[in-house]
Amino acid sequence: MSILNFADAEALGRVQSVDTTTVIVHVDDVEALRALQVNRLVALQSSLAGHKLIGVIQKIIRTALGEAKIADVELGEAAHPEVNLVRIMLIGTLLDRDGPRANVFRRTLETVPEIDACCFALEGERLTRFMGVISEVTGGAQRLSLGAYTLDPNAQAFVNGNRLFQRHALIVGSTGSGKSWTTARLLEQIAELDSANAIVFDMHGEYASMAGDGFVHLRVAGPSDIEAGKGLNDGVLHLPYWLMSYEALVSMFVDRSDQNAPNQAMIMSRTVVDAKTGFLKAGGHVEVLANFTIDSPVPFRMETVLGELNRLNAEMVPGAKAGTEKQGDFHGKLSRLIQRLEGKRTDRRLGFLFPASGVADSYDWLDRAVELLLGGSAAKGGHGGVKIIDFSEVPSDILPLIVGMVARMAFHVQQWSTQGLRHPVALFCDEAHLYIPQDPTSGAAENAIATFERIAKEGRKYGVGLVVISQRPAEVNRTVASQCNNLIAMRLTNGDDQAVVRRLLPDSLGGFGDLLPVLDTGEALVVGDAILLPTRIRIAKPINEPLSGTIQFWDRWADPAAAATLDKAVESWRRQTLVK
Repeated sequence: MSILNFADAEALGRVQSVDTTTVIVHVDDVEALRALQVNRLVALQSSLAGHKLIGVIQKIIRTALGEAKIADVELGEAAHPEVNLVRIMLIGTLLDRDGPRANVFRRTLETVPEIDACCFALEGERLTRFMGVISEVTGGAQRLSLGAYTLDPNAQAFVNGNRLFQRHALIVGSTGSGKSWTTARLLEQIAELDSANAIVFDMHGEYASMAGDGFVHLRVAGPSDIEAGKGLNDGVLHLPYWLMSYEALVSMFVDRSDQNAPNQAMIMSRTVVDAKTGFLKAGGHVEVLANFTIDSPVPFRMETVLGELNRLNAEMVPGAKAGTEKQGDFHGKLSRLIQRLEGKRTDRRLGFLFPASGVADSYDWLDRAVELLLGGSAAKGGHGGVKIIDFSEVPSDILPLIVGMVARMAFHVQQWSTQGLRHPVALFCDEAHLYIPQDPTSGAAENAIATFERIAKEGRKYGVGLVVISQRPAEVNRTVASQCNNLIAMRLTNGDDQAVVRRLLPDSLGGFGDLLPVLDTGEALVVGDAILLPTRIRIAKPINEPLSGTIQFWDRWADPAAAATLDKAVESWRRQTLVK
């Protein structure tokens, strides 16, 4: 039985004109017109039996047809003939039956309404039932709920979890609009799944509050962690230099402005390959020697590389005349490369890249790190399914390089996994504009962009999903953003950011972009493959709210007991580690 049985007497109005997906409806009842609102849903009669067309109200028009005469004042409204029109955008079809299934919604238009077809407002109990149909279609045994529809607070809003992560997602919104809240809502439901697998790139420690058996909290090693000798077992993650790709090594250690940069890059490539070869031979890993490359994740000693660079930089070779010497081909040309390597190696802030001997330089260290990051909640060892990595102590100038390193590791592990046995993983990229920028200003950013662009384009094949989160979508790489087929847009007040979101909306939904500056806090416009009906959703409150860091300025200023602890802040600044 159809959930939308209407009597003709309930009609809001009748179709006056049809143009592809746009329908104009004439409304006779002024009171009915006043009750309508833009973006509300309506149902229209279809030319096919058992079909009803679903549309969204785009515009409500009341226009006077003529001017009243003074003699007609006493006639009231009768002297002011008006035409009441509603413009509707068709978005799908509700079928009473599709094979064995009853009440099925499809985002297709197999027909268009005929002229004089009745149009009905979807409200009250009928709206609730229709939202229920949407929920059932998009949900499975483990349904992913975002909250409730703004149109009907009693109708729970579900999205398709498979399509949300297969086709990538973009979560955007101005500061304070509810992005972190929405992300936390998603993470809590992921963590409840038996074999969950997600990695969160947390730039400011916002998600430290996420608690439960499904969460594992890690942080990139800071100076205090290194001094204490902490490692993987302590939730501290080192990201050793030998995990870097060749391009990342060059972008970090070779100064492009140096006239000898090409020579430095070439020599570095040769010395790194030699150092990795030496490590494999010493460890007896001869089976790897046959096919490994400079990008293979094989440990090597930086001291070995520096020793060879110093030798070449000071090398003297036999001259043309017997008994004489001349400078070697690279004599004095590697000095800046050596200085940069030494400077980076001794920088306390970069201790996670250059861990002490025995911390992250063994052949099996990568196995343990990958098991922790990508094993999922059902893997051996019993790690939680959602791994939250705190990058707050990583220097901003190399942040893109380091985040890109973790993303690259995840992608390559999936790529080299046996097809059919891959366990999918979702990467949540918080504050994505910081390390996937539209306009890179450094080699580190270019390296990260290349990694994330490849994941955005090819990740679905290998079971890697992206969730890109940013308050400035205009500053996020266009290629990555355009590959996100699901959009969760919170309030956006900046014109450039609004323009980016509008470009991502389908042509038929362009009008939804006008909602962006007026969305309430915690309210989102959700569009994409994961939800059958593009609509506004009020995001439900997560169990553990993220630590947004929002400080109540006025209240703190008015508190006579509030005091600043500046001495610890200055000492933390000096030590480059947080003093508690």
